[in-house]
Amino acid sequence: MKQVSRRFLVLTDERARHPFLASLPPHVRDSVDPERSRNPWRMSVDDVRGFASAYIACLLAALVFLI
Repeated sequence: MKQVSRRFLVLTDERARHPFLASLPPHVRDSVDPERSRNPWRMSVDDVRGFASAYIACLLAALVFLI
């Protein structure tokens, strides 16, 4: 018996740039705009706090190593 493979028609949007986003219906995908989600140059309070804590931890580790 010959096995027949079915190929389903999938309508995708090339502007989505991701397979999951391309598979979503247009009314769902319109509410998600990946390019405008966050400005990469804007720093939040959590970014500054994370940098300061990492800086202080490395500084203390270096001082403990030297002393």
